[in-house]
Amino acid sequence: MWGQGHFSGASVVESVSFSGIAQMDEDTHYNKVEDVVGSHVEDAVTFWAQSISRNKDIMKIGCSLSEVCPHANSVFGNLDPKKIYGGLFSEDKCWYRCKVLKIISDEKGRTFLGSLIFEKEIKMRIKATYQDGTVIAQAEYGSVDIGEEVAKKGFAEKCRLTSSTNICEEKKSDPGQLVLRNLKSPIPTWGHRSNQSAFSRPKGRLSGRMILDSKNENDAGNHVTFPKDSLAVGDLNLGSNVSLAKIKQDQKLIEENERLKAEKEVLLESYKTLESKVEQTIQELQQEKATTMDLTKHLESTLKTRVGTRMKNLAAKVEILKEIRRVNINVRFGNDLSDALQVLEEECFTNPASLTELERIWAEYSLAQENIQICENVNEVSILIAKRNEVQQKLNMAVEVFILEVDELPLNKRLKTLQDLSTSLEAVYGKAKEGVNSEEILKKFYDWKCGKREEFTSVRSETEVSLQCLVGWFQNTVKAFDLSVEEPLTSEDTIGVIDEILEKTESSVCKELELSLIEQGDADKEIILNTYSQVLQKIRLEERLIATVQSKYKDSIEFKRQIIEYLNKSPNVDHLLSIKKTLKNLKARLRWKLVEKNNLEESDDHDGSEIEKIKQEITDLRNSVFQEVYREQEEYEKLNSLVHTWFPELPLLFPEIGLLKYMKSGGLLTMSLERDLLDAEPMKELSGKRPLVCSEVNGQIILLKGYSVDVDTEARVIQRTAAYHRAWRETKEDSGLLPLIFLFLCKSDPMAYLMVPYYPRANLSAVQASVPLTSEEALKVMRGVAQGLHTLHKADIIHGSLHQNNVFALNREQGIVGDFDFTKSVNQRASVNMMVGDLSLISPELKMGKPASPSSDLYAYGCLLLWLFVQNQKFETNEDGIPKVDQFHLDGNVKSLLYSLIYCRSSMTAEQVWNAECFLVPKGKSPPNPEKDTEYTQYKEEEELKTENLNKYKEKTRNGEANFD
Repeated sequence: MWGQGHFSGASVVESVSFSGIAQMDEDTHYNKVEDVVGSHVEDAVTFWAQSISRNKDIMKIGCSLSEVCPHANSVFGNLDPKKIYGGLFSEDKCWYRCKVLKIISDEKGRTFLGSLIFEKEIKMRIKATYQDGTVIAQAEYGSVDIGEEVAKKGFAEKCRLTSSTNICEEKKSDPGQLVLRNLKSPIPTWGHRSNQSAFSRPKGRLSGRMILDSKNENDAGNHVTFPKDSLAVGDLNLGSNVSLAKIKQDQKLIEENERLKAEKEVLLESYKTLESKVEQTIQELQQEKATTMDLTKHLESTLKTRVGTRMKNLAAKVEILKEIRRVNINVRFGNDLSDALQVLEEECFTNPASLTELERIWAEYSLAQENIQICENVNEVSILIAKRNEVQQKLNMAVEVFILEVDELPLNKRLKTLQDLSTSLEAVYGKAKEGVNSEEILKKFYDWKCGKREEFTSVRSETEVSLQCLVGWFQNTVKAFDLSVEEPLTSEDTIGVIDEILEKTESSVCKELELSLIEQGDADKEIILNTYSQVLQKIRLEERLIATVQSKYKDSIEFKRQIIEYLNKSPNVDHLLSIKKTLKNLKARLRWKLVEKNNLEESDDHDGSEIEKIKQEITDLRNSVFQEVYREQEEYEKLNSLVHTWFPELPLLFPEIGLLKYMKSGGLLTMSLERDLLDAEPMKELSGKRPLVCSEVNGQIILLKGYSVDVDTEARVIQRTAAYHRAWRETKEDSGLLPLIFLFLCKSDPMAYLMVPYYPRANLSAVQASVPLTSEEALKVMRGVAQGLHTLHKADIIHGSLHQNNVFALNREQGIVGDFDFTKSVNQRASVNMMVGDLSLISPELKMGKPASPSSDLYAYGCLLLWLFVQNQKFETNEDGIPKVDQFHLDGNVKSLLYSLIYCRSSMTAEQVWNAECFLVPKGKSPPNPEKDTEYTQYKEEEELKTENLNKYKEKTRNGEANFD
């Protein structure tokens, strides 16, 4: 499908059928020759042509249109004649609404004919014209007969045509005569084109056959080429009279025509190329002429101020050069690195001579301490202690020598020099790259620096010489123009040499500027950066050496200070024994007072004032007991420090003080507390699994958790509580963990008691049941819980029992993780199915029998976080029991964290949760909610009332008025 869009006026485009060797009579109308250009091929014998006189105009329009018209892919498949398609015209590249009139199948014939006529100047000798406008003509391109070529290729056959009868009058002929018709591809009508009105007559083919005049049937020279399938039966024997010699002669002529045609095309192409080059050369010459004229005008205008401009430019360059010479150019030539290397080599710090001997004796001393620590025999330990003391004497002497030598060294001054040096170099060169320490790098740097320095020195010297020549010229010129100077000076001696002097001066100044300002090459940068890395490595190495000496010096000073007290003698444990003795007396008096109070309360005529007096004494005694227990703990801590530093033999020499148990429990275990010494009240609402009692110690309400233990269980409880306590003690209040106060064992029963702080109604279950946390409060609380999990996981402790009853929200903003059942292993703790609402806190991997892990803790944490945000909304879960987070409208950062905790826990750590974006982004203050404020006020009032009732309950208990079920 194609269209015609750029022809205007009376179109000269014609549909032409042609004959290769046809000759007509001398009728001037039909023998008229017209030069045309082939533009479109219809089929093997039909094409469209355009008058060559309109070619340039049409080409201009076609080029203009083709710059803005779109291109698209071809239509494939079977075309539907009932549909309207978008057609792209091959000449103007414009789109038209087109309808399929006919599908041409003779593609080879069309292609061959297109190669002969498309965009070529063709001479058309008109032979006849149909009434529908189709022109029968002899078409020639140069010496090539186009119709003959088509017939030779077998795409059409020859047919004779009447000589003088106008085909336009064919309807007047006998209807019985033979009519020829091109049955293969009639010329398409133009009714579908957008500019149909521009055409003066229809361009179609007749549907009937062309009538042949009988009187011209035998004219051998006049015949027309038609497609093979359009010939009548009576014409099958045409050309039978042509001789074989004539055919061979024609064949040779055709071949000769082909050769000449090819040569003509080559010559024509060469002509066009040369013509294009000539036009291009003419344009370039014109441009060059215009440029030359502009340059001439510019030179004429600048020649008047040439001397002044040249001197001004030179003065500006000299000014820049002065500034550059004032600026430090050490970096460009590596002078700062050379200076640094010189500082490192000349004042390089080396290890003191006494340090090697000190380290040897110190290693011998450490080995002696280790041998004492692992010894379990009292008799053998005495020998080891004596050997240790001997080494200790030698170490003391080596320490004194080392201290004296280091005191003479300017360590701080040298360290300050190195730090300043590294700071200045880092400010210039940035971060150093890691590399192998190699002296070859430094040698290469020195060679490069020497070469650069020689080059720069030579250039600078040349600049100074040329400037001195210019200054001398100016001095002589002053004399030449000074009328008062009588000394005769010729212009040749003074003025004549200025051009040469200026040229040399400008050259030398520009050369120095270029050398000073040009960017360093990659090779130069690589040398400087490698050298900088080497310098920085040397600085860091010396800094580490100084730091090692300073650390040894500090340890030596501390050793010297303590050795005076402990040299050749063991520490005294009498103070601890004295505290234990005091505690024993206080506990005995406390027991006696408790018995006395019970006796008075059971007597019929007891005196109330006397009982109150005894109660006050009991309270004072309890406080005294705890004060002594704290003093005992402090003394244990001192002895523990001595064991780790000086005297590892203490637990073996003094087994009666129980120091080894204290050390194994991490300082948590005490042997001085007993259950019956406390004024404890049962907590029945919290005693579902184990006995819990509440008491008060130094003004703090505490819980006492009881665990039934045997010999094996007791050791495991001590081990697990000690690990938990050590993890808490690292950061204490910032650990995010519930602190453990004391662990003690019952002497009469197989029970272990753990003392922890009591936070009434502060666990998440109680808080959410009374006044639920807001979103901001929930984030604050859960960030603290994440910190607690991070503290445990960093100590290789898996909680395994994280749920809403042992996570506490202190003051509704500080979250801490509660302790767990220390009699159970982590897998035993994790096997208990805890629920929060309708949601299980057991992770899917635990349900499949896999062991507990930090990931399972984070799953429970994620479920708690989701529960705090959705509260009482119904949960939807998948087959594994995992909640579907998408069902809730949550903050984007919170939802992202929940996805990671619930679905992708293996890639998360508690530390990453603690640093999650939803916790770090500051939250705006939530708008005031009167209902929430009222609920919280009521909640606080209820808490105060419960506390008051608890105090009254305690008071009644003291007076014997409380009854227990």
